[in-house]
Amino acid sequence: MLEVKNIHKEFGGIKAVDGCSFKVEKNTITALIGPNGAGKTTLFNIITGFMKQDSGKIIFNDKSHDKKVSKDISNLPDYKRARLGMSRTFQTIRLFPKMTVMENLLVAMPDSNENFFRVLFWTRGMKREEKMLVEKALELLKFVDLHAKMNELAGNLSYGQQKLLEIAKALASEPEILMLDEPAAGVNPTMLNKIHDLMLELKKRGKTILFIEHNMEFVMNLADKVVVLDYGKEIANDVPANIKNNKQVIDAYLGVCEK
Repeated sequence: MLEVKNIHKEFGGIKAVDGCSFKVEKNTITALIGPNGAGKTTLFNIITGFMKQDSGKIIFNDKSHDKKVSKDISNLPDYKRARLGMSRTFQTIRLFPKMTVMENLLVAMPDSNENFFRVLFWTRGMKREEKMLVEKALELLKFVDLHAKMNELAGNLSYGQQKLLEIAKALASEPEILMLDEPAAGVNPTMLNKIHDLMLELKKRGKTILFIEHNMEFVMNLADKVVVLDYGKEIANDVPANIKNNKQVIDAYLGVCEK
């Protein structure tokens, strides 16, 4: 599905990502962990095209090709990667707080731009295609359990609910791979369980997920594979049970988390 090949990125001579390589298999959940400053978000930005690597390649099995065919997307801009089936969230929530939950989601719909105002205000003159966008948005809101909040301002949602709306927005383009930057950060235990179950359900529905997270219990209970970065280098790539017992990982990260 996704292959990161020998990625390097420096900022002012400091190596943010130092020869990182790993694969994300289709229909799996892969976690990317490591201390603050390990290069996780920089790598996310490179994979999704928000930042250019100094060297290395990003290979992607996109939704426009036969599933056995891979494509080098290393030099594609972010919007072209999105069209190929790559979608992400960010550490900082990116919503329109003065727009409703439904309006925020409609804005994220890939086919809503041409008929934005008719779709946004649900006018009687909406065409069949436009009505389908609204129906799709409703289904996504039901999926993330926000349909009862559809007419509320996004800024009035709880922090956890805003994270759910961000995930719904990322799903609006029907991506092949969903990349989540710290989905569990800052949410209460109830919301944590909801996000956990949501990610598992996405996997059941055939989605592939790559996510960054610091909550190790969340990671170990959810991920099929865990990739560990330290000072921009990949130091481990294994199943959670083995990561827990990896001395290098414990010394670099897990030991710090437990203190």
